[in-house]
Amino acid sequence: MSAKIDQRLQSETIPFQEIPIVDISTVVDGSDLHSVARQIGRSCEKVGFVYLKNHGVSKKLIGEMYDMSRQFFALPQHAKDAIHIARSGPTLRGYIPEYGENVDPDNTRDYKEVFDYGKHETEVSPFRGPNPMPECLPQAKVVFEQYHSEMVRLARKLISVIALGLKLPADYFDHKLNNPISIQRVLHYPPQYGEITQEEIGAGAHTDYGFLTILAQDDIGGLQVQNSAGDWVSVPPIEDTFVFNIGDFLETFTNGRYRSTLHRVVNTAGRDRYSIAFFMDLDFDAVVEPVPTVRHSDGVDDYPAYVCGEHKYKRFLDSYEHLKELV
Repeated sequence: MSAKIDQRLQSETIPFQEIPIVDISTVVDGSDLHSVARQIGRSCEKVGFVYLKNHGVSKKLIGEMYDMSRQFFALPQHAKDAIHIARSGPTLRGYIPEYGENVDPDNTRDYKEVFDYGKHETEVSPFRGPNPMPECLPQAKVVFEQYHSEMVRLARKLISVIALGLKLPADYFDHKLNNPISIQRVLHYPPQYGEITQEEIGAGAHTDYGFLTILAQDDIGGLQVQNSAGDWVSVPPIEDTFVFNIGDFLETFTNGRYRSTLHRVVNTAGRDRYSIAFFMDLDFDAVVEPVPTVRHSDGVDDYPAYVCGEHKYKRFLDSYEHLKELV
């Protein structure tokens, strides 16, 4: 059965050159950060999204992540509900069922399933704590931990590149990254059929809440990004690349020079879509404010300062049904 899609959800499939592909092999091996910094900086100003090529994360590990994701979402509902995110309290880890998170709650119900994972810690606090894992998939813990470590490593390299692109020392943000919040998310988007409107799509229009996002997407497609004219354009999958985009923190850090771009997911491919998103943020108490190289001469910033963890938690309150019930 084919899908009839609301005209407001149509996107133009553009040549992938419209969203730059950046070879980051010299960042991975440490031989040249500056040329990549210039390329990513330009993309952050104009698009907010970029494909990362030669990122250094093994194809085997990425394949294992997809395999574990498919196995997890294929579990019986009771097995997934046993590790529901509501059971983790402020740690905000575990399973989120369809419609359990809505990133554009005024307009859209999100037709997706999610499993959130992070750095394992014993003490429970907002975004901190143990990871609830399905007992019937013991290998998932091994694979998820390895992938999370690889993503943290890559994200730290990219943050150094971002600093250089802003004419700052490569280690400028390091003091805000002693024990950063990091969320690894696997997602399942069932296909949609019939008449589709923005009231119910895979993920509603939103910007990412934190510093940066590194996304692995399968071959299904469905990710759309809004350009400066307000048009939605597709971000087609490109083999052996990650999709990198910036979040609200970096827009604030740059006083609006870099764009935290609206994006959404609409799966009309007739097959299940899986993706793996890694969100890198800062220490919970880190202050987010414009950096010296972008501040206005009069000292008045366009973006007020705020605290990392507080900002993120407020955004989560808007999106999670179980948190609204607690409040």
